[in-house]
Amino acid sequence: METSIKKLVDSVIAELTRLQYAKQTIGMYKTVYRKYIRFAESKNVQEHTIEFCDKWLVESCGIDIGQIKSGSSPRTKTDEYNYTMPIRAMQCLTEWQLHEHVPLKKQGKFARLPLCPSFQTGYDHFKTFCEVNGYSESGTLSRLHRIKRMLLYFESQGITNLEDINARTISDFVKTQIELESRTVAAILSVMRCFFRQLFIETLIKKDLTLRIPMVKGNRKFKLPPVWKTEDIQKLLVSIDRENPVGKRDYAILLMIARYGLRSLDVRSLQLTSLNWEEKTISIVQQKTGNPILLPLLHDVGWALADYLKNSRPEINSEYVFLTSYAPYRPFGVRSGALNAILVKRVRAAGITIPRKMSKGLHALRHTLASVMLSQDVSLPVISSVLGHSTTKSTEIYLHTDLIRLKDCVLDPDEVLYE
Repeated sequence: METSIKKLVDSVIAELTRLQYAKQTIGMYKTVYRKYIRFAESKNVQEHTIEFCDKWLVESCGIDIGQIKSGSSPRTKTDEYNYTMPIRAMQCLTEWQLHEHVPLKKQGKFARLPLCPSFQTGYDHFKTFCEVNGYSESGTLSRLHRIKRMLLYFESQGITNLEDINARTISDFVKTQIELESRTVAAILSVMRCFFRQLFIETLIKKDLTLRIPMVKGNRKFKLPPVWKTEDIQKLLVSIDRENPVGKRDYAILLMIARYGLRSLDVRSLQLTSLNWEEKTISIVQQKTGNPILLPLLHDVGWALADYLKNSRPEINSEYVFLTSYAPYRPFGVRSGALNAILVKRVRAAGITIPRKMSKGLHALRHTLASVMLSQDVSLPVISSVLGHSTTKSTEIYLHTDLIRLKDCVLDPDEVLYE
């Protein structure tokens, strides 16, 4: 497909403007496009093609797309314009020409890795199976991620056909996963059984390989949940600059997790319609279980959310509460690790030292809330309800936590809200 270069450039610049990219950033795109147009005019070329785009990158920028390796892009701002910007600008032109869409700035490296044709066919069939059976988006992505990791391992061993997978190759892959926690290994094996069973049912393979996959029982009591000190959580929240727009968002996110014990996916998926200001409630359908929960809109959480929505949230048409802080403004992805990155950033800024063996993810805040409730004689069914556990079995692990140590972890919201 060929389209006028000038027409494409005008369309992309208009879309970047609509997406509220910064004027300085748009200016950088315009500079790249002016050079590209001048080059095209010198070659008497008026239409944009991928081949001509690659030719310009090589001859004018010294960038050969075919020779770029993962992680090879420059890390300094000085090189950003000379290297990253031309690639990004040309990618936008091509994507708009094909799909009338400006691609996101970053894509997961793992998601971009290709599969051989035979494996891709099996992968696509399993993806359809997950969607037809109503698995949640996050659940589907998690299953596909594990299957792709397995298939890529097989490729690394010289196997490129589904029919060539056998008990030995499956065993070799499982050995590479065996040092993970028992629950993780059990989940991987469960997905593998589902995958190979579906391939057998759809006659993509002739043998039922589910019989060759070992059984591993996931041990919920294998590892005690990490519990932070309450003074560290308080120090974390108090240290966030709430005069800064990004700080308002980060404070609201971390406060909600610390106060409600929400999963990060539920926070990322929180919608404006979930907030009932008149009834002072938050209604959520949990992404992991599909179960609805109704939470009281706590005083400090309400003020934090109101401050963010009124004074910080980008003014775009989106149903989601929390958005990225840079253009193109959008909700956090289902598999995004952005919220964990926010926590790590804020922990470092607060000067908090977390023991090496202690979890530094958002789940640690969730565990802390559960353990504090237990230390205050809250019953397991109530804790399960707050955390959104399907059964109390998921909550029983907190019984193994040192209750004396937990008494030092009580979180006083007043100390956070009114420092």
